[in-house]
Amino acid sequence: MFESPRRCGNILNAWSESLEELQETQPVSPVSTDNPGKKRKKKKREQQRSFSVPQLFTAASVASDPEERNRGDTDQRAETEEPIVRGIFQIEKRSCDVVLTATRVIWTQIQPETPTGDIKASETNQDEYVELKDIFAVKLKRRRSVGQQTGGTLLGITLFQCVRKGKKLKDHAIHLSNLSVDHCEVWFKHLKDLLNGFRNRPKSLKVFVNPNSHKKEAHQIYKEQVEPLFKLADIKTDITITENKGQALSILKECKLDEYDGVVCVGGDGTASEVAYGLLLRAQMDAGRDTDSIFTPVRAPLPLGIIPAGSTDVVACSVHGIRHPVTAAMHIIMGHLQSVDVCTFSSHSRLLRFGFSAMFGFGGRTLALAEKHRWMPSNQRREFAVIKTLANLKPEDCELSFLPLTQSQKVTEGKNDEEEWQKIKGLFLNISIMAIPCLCSMAPRGLAPNTRLDNGSMALIVVRNTSRADFIKHLKRYGSLKNQFSFSFVETYTVQAVKVRPRPWSGWGDDTLEENVEIDSKNTPMISSEGSYPWNIDGDLMEASEVCIRVHPQLITLFGVNTEEVDESTVKCSCI
Repeated sequence: MFESPRRCGNILNAWSESLEELQETQPVSPVSTDNPGKKRKKKKREQQRSFSVPQLFTAASVASDPEERNRGDTDQRAETEEPIVRGIFQIEKRSCDVVLTATRVIWTQIQPETPTGDIKASETNQDEYVELKDIFAVKLKRRRSVGQQTGGTLLGITLFQCVRKGKKLKDHAIHLSNLSVDHCEVWFKHLKDLLNGFRNRPKSLKVFVNPNSHKKEAHQIYKEQVEPLFKLADIKTDITITENKGQALSILKECKLDEYDGVVCVGGDGTASEVAYGLLLRAQMDAGRDTDSIFTPVRAPLPLGIIPAGSTDVVACSVHGIRHPVTAAMHIIMGHLQSVDVCTFSSHSRLLRFGFSAMFGFGGRTLALAEKHRWMPSNQRREFAVIKTLANLKPEDCELSFLPLTQSQKVTEGKNDEEEWQKIKGLFLNISIMAIPCLCSMAPRGLAPNTRLDNGSMALIVVRNTSRADFIKHLKRYGSLKNQFSFSFVETYTVQAVKVRPRPWSGWGDDTLEENVEIDSKNTPMISSEGSYPWNIDGDLMEASEVCIRVHPQLITLFGVNTEEVDESTVKCSCI
């Protein structure tokens, strides 16, 4: 049943193939003779042909059909459901008896008869079927002339099925051919009614496209790979091509969200983080939360779909298991929903933003340097920033306070009980706080392999000061299946809250980043002279000094699935 992968642009042409490729849908009756066997054969064929017009009937009428009683176990399960409509279609050049129930479309090939008018028991086929929960669209199949937009010769019905191939989701077309207009229209109506009963599937979406993301391919990815699927599924879209950073955030704070069933962003991690921040900030505004104080946030009002079109796409990969725009679009169309933990980043009790992950130190400095060279192509800019930051590798002098998960579960969220917090001080090359696994091509196991999407915890990964060579070894481990945390200078904790307080030192300013000078990196910290420090939050740059990060369980819903349930062979890590 499965076809090789195809471009989404060809989907809409799947149900417009030429009539010459089709054969007559009903069995052709033989020429009448005086042979009694032939007469019985003709009579039986006429009975079969009577099903070419759809019929409503009960389960008892199915069971009374001799042909039905010869079917296998699959059909016995189907008989427990009351058939809605039945008819004859041609599927893959085979005449088939097709039955629609509330959960399936079931078909059986009509077998040729013997000269005596009987069907050989050895030649009977078991049923084939497709679950309605896997069908995302149904269309009337027509043949049209060049330039013809409407009408055309009706050829039958096409069902569009969502199929999984590994971690990828693909579309698959099932053609049910029949030239009867009445026949097809009745089937089409019943199928549409059943598909409209899936409540999680969106009917209207607000879409944000970042045209400057990565290689500036986001708009093309949406037009060629995503939009045709949305149109096929009859999803209405309101599209905004963002012109500057923060535009999506501004729109989400003011637009009427009750007009949509979900929000979609096409771009990288920065775009996904901004839209998620906008949805969550809007929820706090509507709930009357004071974001300039310690508060308990409320859930986002709508699910968020992320179409990956960035350089790393760790948020999309974490919730889809793969960086694949079609897979992301199919999760949205099918209404697959996954609750995800989100962090709040605040300073002096004032909310700075929402996010999924953050890096301070090497990760923040690398992003800050890359942002200064936006004129370079994205891949070159990223590589340049990594190499330059490694060449001038220096630690940050910080005081870290964190609330371990086992203790934090006994503490009410927002309570500032200093006795429950643990503290560590020293020189750190990098500090990572992640509420999701952060999967990407450069870290197939994830930057935080033991973190889950919805378990209400964060991974705190601390890299203490060490030599440049050892730090590079640690970074290289992320791209392999080896344990990247099995170094004496790396510490990992499972936490629910973290406070990062840099301790000011004098002697090294931000301009040192641009100078390739040899520094005793083990003993000399580098702190910004202005007192603000670069943070990498979901690939977006934020400057702040003292920051408090808290995780909030299942605060937002993303279109996607738990990748662990899809791929049980995911490499496990016992480093935390």
